[in-house]
Amino acid sequence: QVQLVESGGGLVQPGGSLRLSCAVSGTFFSIYDMGWYRQAPGKQRELVASLTRGGTTNYADSVKGRFTISRDNAKNTVYLQMNSLKPEDTAVYYCNIAYYDPRIGARYDYWGQGTQVTVSS
Repeated sequence: QVQLVESGGGLVQPGGSLRLSCAVSGTFFSIYDMGWYRQAPGKQRELVASLTRGGTTNYADSVKGRFTISRDNAKNTVYLQMNSLKPEDTAVYYCNIAYYDPRIGARYDYWGQGTQVTVSS
């Protein structure tokens, strides 16, 4: 059974930092592309940052230069380092892993339970 367990969320003042972690178990971690998404109240879930298994990163314009996604294949964990946090970063953050098997045309997509990040003074 594939499990994604997120941690590291919380309350932080504007300008502060947080590091989110997503520990993955039950699958072969290194084959997956990774992503962090967020959903603020009343808004759609949006992609914040992604990291392919090949090492290519992509960031939403709103977080470029402030957030960094990384992975540790030895620890089966993906991270999101968030610096210079703003009130508009407040949301529930979700970890996602995805793998497409072209041999059988199947996509494997898993989500964490979400962790709340609140940026407020």
